[in-house]
Amino acid sequence: MSTRNAARANLEVGGRSYAYYSLKSLEPDYPLARLPYSIKVLLENLLRHEDGQSTTRADVEALAGADFRKLAPRDINFTPARVILQDFTGVPCVVDLAAMRDAIARLGGDPAAVNPLCPVELVIDHSVMIDHYGSKDALDLNARIEFQRNRERYAFLRWGQEALRNFKVVPPDTGIVHQVNLEYLARVVFENDGLLYPDTCFGTDSHTTMVNGIGVLGWGVGGIEAEAAMLGQPSSMLIPEVIGVRVTGRLAEGATATDLVLTVTEMLRKRGVVEKFVEFFGPGLAGLSAADRNTIGNMAPEYGATCGIFPIDGETLNYLRLTGRSEEQVAVVEAYARAQGMWWTPDAPEAEYTDVLHLDLGTIVPSLAGPKRPQDRVPLPQLGADFRKALEAEQALRPSSGPATVDSGGERFALGDGAVVIAAITSCTNTSNPGVLIGAGLLARKARALGLASRPWVKTSLAPGSPAVTGYLAKAGLLEDLEHFGFHVAAYGCTTCIGNSGPLDEPISAAIQQHGLCVSAVLSGNRNFEGRIHQDVRMNYLASPPLVIAFAIAGTTDVDLTTEPVGTAADGRQVFLADIWPSNQEIQAEVARSVTAELFRKSYAGVLTGDARWQSLQVAGSQTYGWDPDSTYIRHPPYFEGMTPAAPGIAPIRGARCLAVLGDSITTDHISPAGSIKKDGPAGRYLTAHGVQPADFNSFGSRRGNHEVMVRGTFANTRIRNALTPGVEGGVSRCLGNGGGPVEPIYDVAIEYAAAGTPLIVLAGKEYGTGSSRDWAAKGTLLLGVKAVIAESFERIHRSNLVGMGVLPLTFAQGENAATLGLDGTETFDIDGLAPHAAEVGVTATRADGTAAAFRARVRINTAKEWDYFSHGGVLQYMLRQMAAS
Repeated sequence: MSTRNAARANLEVGGRSYAYYSLKSLEPDYPLARLPYSIKVLLENLLRHEDGQSTTRADVEALAGADFRKLAPRDINFTPARVILQDFTGVPCVVDLAAMRDAIARLGGDPAAVNPLCPVELVIDHSVMIDHYGSKDALDLNARIEFQRNRERYAFLRWGQEALRNFKVVPPDTGIVHQVNLEYLARVVFENDGLLYPDTCFGTDSHTTMVNGIGVLGWGVGGIEAEAAMLGQPSSMLIPEVIGVRVTGRLAEGATATDLVLTVTEMLRKRGVVEKFVEFFGPGLAGLSAADRNTIGNMAPEYGATCGIFPIDGETLNYLRLTGRSEEQVAVVEAYARAQGMWWTPDAPEAEYTDVLHLDLGTIVPSLAGPKRPQDRVPLPQLGADFRKALEAEQALRPSSGPATVDSGGERFALGDGAVVIAAITSCTNTSNPGVLIGAGLLARKARALGLASRPWVKTSLAPGSPAVTGYLAKAGLLEDLEHFGFHVAAYGCTTCIGNSGPLDEPISAAIQQHGLCVSAVLSGNRNFEGRIHQDVRMNYLASPPLVIAFAIAGTTDVDLTTEPVGTAADGRQVFLADIWPSNQEIQAEVARSVTAELFRKSYAGVLTGDARWQSLQVAGSQTYGWDPDSTYIRHPPYFEGMTPAAPGIAPIRGARCLAVLGDSITTDHISPAGSIKKDGPAGRYLTAHGVQPADFNSFGSRRGNHEVMVRGTFANTRIRNALTPGVEGGVSRCLGNGGGPVEPIYDVAIEYAAAGTPLIVLAGKEYGTGSSRDWAAKGTLLLGVKAVIAESFERIHRSNLVGMGVLPLTFAQGENAATLGLDGTETFDIDGLAPHAAEVGVTATRADGTAAAFRARVRINTAKEWDYFSHGGVLQYMLRQMAAS
């Protein structure tokens, strides 16, 4: 008898009977108490999907009996209950589904067969930009511009909503995807036709892990993996190591949830948790609110883990009630968690982990992180010194000639290195946490009472994750205090943190560029990679919302706010941070008074309805999409062109040239097109040739449905450094052979190689592909003609996405890299021994003088299912052939 059949049981809740698959049916052979919470969720997933084929009894038993202290490699499948998308990554997902409908028709199948097989919810939140700020009409003006820029994209999503089953769209200007997920979409326990099971999800934003804070196992995947899950493909993965973090103590006075997550990020990056689960436990959980837990879960991509999860407990139920869930749902969550051994109490037995780290909340101190990576924590007293050290390194490359005298907004001022030109309360990391937002409002109230103001060169913005935030800030009477410092609500969406910071005032931007100034941004976000926040801003610091306001007042990061004044009061005396910082007791009292369930219920009452602009969109109902050949937003992608019913198999890689030689910590921000589109770059020239004026270029993110734009922006980051073009910064390369060609944009070089029929590779260092789960980092790589990437190590999501697009990920042997092997990228590369399930390949790099360097490289195709995808040319082709055959 299968374990699945023996495990089916009934659960009575509130007079209703539900079915579920009981983990306790596996006892006493496999004691559940020793298993981490996250592994219990995976185990239930295997048990429920056991079919004797893709998931077997042996898989269930292997996971139930795994020794996480000494884990043996083994593949398992994971099938998420749902998929959540944001519009930047969601649009190309829907584009691919539309193209698959066309392709399956050509292969003799039914287009209507291409539908999501699980619930898919797309939240439009990444398209709004901070064009207007510092005024009460900023929200409406930005929303209006957003709709004008993106009307075609939004109409396409409306088509998808009507044509595709199991697909819902949350309209623009409603909230940030992860906050909407937490406050409205998350079920914690799923109910489907009377069957209960854990709510699990894949998301096309790496910060999908935010929902880990309330016990929902989910993580970020590329759009490629998301599409596979949408179409019923289980995700193949190795049984993960689980790193436990034992939490003790309580946060000290003055320490915020932001300070906590920056410390956790630093600690776990040092430990190394890439491709591992992280699970929090211990007595300190009793003092951590769900909002604080969510904030920690959000930053899992920054510390490199697949997830950063907390168990279900009484605080989970408190959060569900606070955010307006029904008492019936709350009762089901509690009853199910208790029945499955997933309920946590302070006296619960502690599970067995691969390793255990210790976190004393009482040691957390006010901090920032930066200026270029979220794991580089800087205690607040050290910020000035840290900035000056970073400035010295920057000026060695690009010396400034500041300060500059600037006239802007009716004021004249000196603008120098370290000036804070962007101060933004943004990103789901913190705008879902009432404690830090109420804290920011209280700091603004105290500072306003003393006559302080933001400095005139600071672009300020407040982009809450949902209207509920505006509701409780208004109820607390704090909106006017925030607005006094220019923090008017400017958008409901992901703005500065994703690079949608909008333009700086022209005189400020001109001064920065003309004088080479090294200016700063301070934001309450989770990402601060090079070139991400704004192209004029080299120093970017993550901070809590109260500190964002403090730095808007101080106007510089070349300061120690623990000993130097924030500003000068109306009476002329110096004001220090301690004078305006609210106490924990003040914050907690205001949160208890102002943050209510009724606010959340009201905010989400019409969440799928949208405003008049959204409702005015008219789309033709049809099973296949009517592609507009003149569109510069939505284009039919080329992935299925010339596709045959049979898989092409694995082709050899011979005579390859290197497109780029890259260093360590190359992020998906470096690889994937992001931010504004330069008019003189390949993408800008393409748009201009198609009649688009520079003012209407919009962003790369908004044009993810057009592969022609996106491939031209791949590797085009202004801060990327390619060793093939030493001394030149930006997305450029050289076409080698015959002595080597001139320095050109990477796209132009790739086109020259394609015309000659030359395959390409990329050489890279450690942690290649760190950052957001951007499918275009893999799609663009493929479309440039890259067949393989050889790196010292990969970040989890990007490695998986490369496989999903049919690009071969290889790693150098331990202790080796391009430099130790004497490679400079000018060689010709042959890769031998590539066959299904090969663990290694041989690489021969032949130099121009005929000498060669031969080395072994590890194949990073990790599972049998990934080999299936790779041999078909990618996961989409694999699924399409499966559907056509059936």
